[in-house]
Amino acid sequence: MSASPLGTLSRSSSHAVAERGVPPYVHDAALLLLRVALGLTMASHGAQKLFGWFSGVGLDGAGRVFTSAGYPAGKAMAVMAGLSEVLGGVGLALGLLTSLAGAAVVGVMVNAVALKWGGGFFAPSGVEYELIIAALAVVLAVVGPGRYALDRHLPGVRAHRAGHGVAAVFLGVVLGVIVLMFRG
Repeated sequence: MSASPLGTLSRSSSHAVAERGVPPYVHDAALLLLRVALGLTMASHGAQKLFGWFSGVGLDGAGRVFTSAGYPAGKAMAVMAGLSEVLGGVGLALGLLTSLAGAAVVGVMVNAVALKWGGGFFAPSGVEYELIIAALAVVLAVVGPGRYALDRHLPGVRAHRAGHGVAAVFLGVVLGVIVLMFRG
């Protein structure tokens, strides 16, 4: 930002800060916090399914849950969901391939919302948690990871484009719906 001789911000600099609402480093730090919180939450949910960590049911238990929910090959579905959660979560936390990581989380949440849809809105049987997770993943995929992310060091994704994020979210929703269609 540039200052005028009178010590106040020049019109162009103050206008840029006002449009953004916060300085860029605060914006990027907030995105980092959001990415890490959401990413580690999702990765730990996936680890519950895949490895039984964090008081999880493990692959066999998760497979039984998917089978009882009407999915064919419950154990394979548990692996797919667990990997999507772990890889999507770690990707979000690190800011690595952020749009695709967000899309992976969105695809899992499409199925989670569909499974819990009849339980109302509020927890424990409602969809509020799943909708918030999905919304946050969409925001990160579209807005991008911010400055404090591994994506900043990858030439192909260094300059985040919202269109790529929208396309990735669309892909996540489509793949989530395709998986949902296999449910009996």
